[in-house]
Amino acid sequence: MPPYRTGVAADPEWMTRFVRLAERLGFESVYLVEHVVVPVDYGSRYPYSDTGKMPLADDCPIPDPLDLAAFLLARTERLVLGTGIVIALHQHPLVLAKRAASLDVLSGGRFRLGVGVGWMREELESTGVDWDSRGAVLDEHLDAMCAIWSQDPVTFEGEHYRFTDVRSYPRPIRASGIPLHIGGHAPAAARRAGRIADGFQPLGLDDDLIAARWGLVQRTAEEHGRDPASIEFTLGAPVQRVDLETVHRRAAQGATRLLLSTATAEFDKLEDELGEVAQRLELSR
Repeated sequence: MPPYRTGVAADPEWMTRFVRLAERLGFESVYLVEHVVVPVDYGSRYPYSDTGKMPLADDCPIPDPLDLAAFLLARTERLVLGTGIVIALHQHPLVLAKRAASLDVLSGGRFRLGVGVGWMREELESTGVDWDSRGAVLDEHLDAMCAIWSQDPVTFEGEHYRFTDVRSYPRPIRASGIPLHIGGHAPAAARRAGRIADGFQPLGLDDDLIAARWGLVQRTAEEHGRDPASIEFTLGAPVQRVDLETVHRRAAQGATRLLLSTATAEFDKLEDELGEVAQRLELSR
């Protein structure tokens, strides 16, 4: 993940150098975040820090992650671009599904869509999202996206979204649709991943909660007739401290991917850090 807090995410030259470095060193993917707006003096508690405030300044440049993904996909050849995460309810499911499918096709299948409900009430309400019903609406939103990706034509009759006998092209490369991962730390997010998604990406969980949430993902998948082994599990780690021991410990917890957070915009320093990690993890093999 780029060091968003340093303000570099909207710098086209810096970001191009970053993704090309990640690709050259053998990393699988780069993940991008979303905030449509950041309300001044928000009261919502950020669940992943002791202070209750997110580590990004209110005026930190945070480009639209799908637009930024398109820009970076055009500057790489093998790297996957993922969102970690998009707050899906800011967009109608047909609009988000079309944007994701376009990225998927134009990149040759190098786009991964991570979605969630979000944690900042004020931001969601700024775009007209009802806070209290956001989970139920997201469930229907995901069903609608999967329907437009996998059926042709499709009619969808839900409580919040309805469309009749429509088609959306281009179609995703996979018959089942875009690789869809669910972000979040609550039981509802784990159940959502098990029911419909290709992956689960929690943040801020201790080892006991990691085991509990991952177990809930797997049980929910089985309840819905899905193969739990088909669901990927993404956990996080700071780039400065990751090593093979960390990889093996996370793999034992079920992880299929480690999302490494970076902290510096000094490119020479970052290049050294990522190069050392690539060597320690033997990414070139």
